[in-house]
Order: sequence, then structure tokens, then C-alpha cells
Amino acid sequence: MSTATDQDEARAALGELRDGMTVGIGGWGSRRKPMALVRALLRTPVRDLTVVSYGGPDVGLLCAAGKIKRLVFGFVSLDSIPLEPWFRHVRQAGDLPDVWELDEGMLWWGLYAAACGLPFLPTRAGLGSDVVRANPWLRSVKSPYDGGEDLLAMPALKLDLALCHAHVADRRGNGLIEGPDPYFDDLFLQAATRGVVSCEELTDKLPNRPGKTLPRLWVDAVVEAPGGAGFTECPGVYERDEEAQRAYAATAGDPDALAAWLESR
Repeated sequence: MSTATDQDEARAALGELRDGMTVGIGGWGSRRKPMALVRALLRTPVRDLTVVSYGGPDVGLLCAAGKIKRLVFGFVSLDSIPLEPWFRHVRQAGDLPDVWELDEGMLWWGLYAAACGLPFLPTRAGLGSDVVRANPWLRSVKSPYDGGEDLLAMPALKLDLALCHAHVADRRGNGLIEGPDPYFDDLFLQAATRGVVSCEELTDKLPNRPGKTLPRLWVDAVVEAPGGAGFTECPGVYERDEEAQRAYAATAGDPDALAAWLESR
């Protein structure tokens, strides 16, 4: 387990990257996204990624950079801006043809299956909806119990790399999320071959405070990154920066404006 405190070391914390990797990104919409780690990923030459996310500006920025080959998502939103502008621009332009647009519960179940080391898990989520029509590769299974109910077989979403942001972490790799909702960050880390956690504060010992613990068993590297979720919110530390978010959204479709916005932050 390694720790990092600057941009170069944040890049190193991502580990060995290669084209075509599957990367899972924690957080939810424009809430506690590991933006410092996402920006480190943006600075690498890696391409053709499969990205798995309850998406926000992480997805938008990676779309804008042309790094995503396949997107697996339940939604892509900035919360106060309902549809992520760069994601919308790239998809409407036809530059993101390979998408798995899933029910939010299906995405959860796919991560859980990977965390359990299973090839799939049965679920009712998505049945009777256009999810099946939009994703014809999905398969169903018949329950061996209770009259043989037909269920959707959600495949495991096995990740090569997971990126998450915590409120605090210790030097051994344990993390603590102190906000009201840990979302599915624990499953992202469990589903991944390599897990990287950025944190607002790095300590010698994890504090004894309420929250969701991310055990070091799931974490390969820790990056101390105060403000590392910005402009998204980190509950209890800072709110979402709505002005910065609006400025980011205004760059949609204009790579030069986006580059200037990134340089200014």
C-alpha cells in the first residue's frame, strides 16, 4: 500500500495503466467524486476505457477527453444540472456508441456480483422496462425455486481499477466516509483488482468516528488530496461549488474552453 501527496504521486498511485482497462469511479452524480484522481487519469495517454459509474463530471471529463470506449452507467448527472453537459454533447454527436444504460439497481447488483466473485446475480430490476430492449445482450435465468420465476441475470462488473474519495484515511490504507451516504464506494473497491482512495486528510490512525469504513484489504494506494472531490460536494467538509460547476458546464462542446477551465483550477 502506498500513499501520495502531489500530482505526480497521484498519477503513480493509479498504478500500471493500459488501454482498454475497466475503471470504476465511486461517488454519485456531482457528490463526493474522486476528482483529483480523475484529473490524474486525464493526464495519462491511456484510452479505450470501459468506465463504470453512477456518473457525474468524472464521466463528462473522460468523455470530453475521448478516453471512453464503453460506458456502463445508471445515470450521468450534475444534480443541480440534470444532464451532464459534456456527456450529452458527446453522446448526441455519436462519439459514444457503446453504452450500457442500466437500472441503478442493476449496476449495484453487477458490482456486488463482482465483489462476491460470482459471474452474475439474479434480479427483478430492469424487468418490464426498456433496459432489456436497449441492452439485447442481457440474459434471463429461471429460478429453481418457487415455480421457476424468470429473472434478469445481471453480469458481474469486474473492475481493473476503482477510484474513490473518503473524508479521512490512515497510512495503512483504511478509509472512512463520514457523510450521510457512502453510496456504493465499498463495492467499487471490492469489485476491483486495484483500489485507490483519495482523502481530505491522511492520518497515522483512523479516527474513531461514525461513518463507513473502507478496510485496507480493498485499498492499494491512498492519496492525500484536500479538496480532492471539488467541485463536487464532500458532505461535512464543503458543498458543491455551483459557480465552478456552471462554468464547467458552459464549456460543453468547446475543447479549448474546457482546457482553459481545467488550467484555471
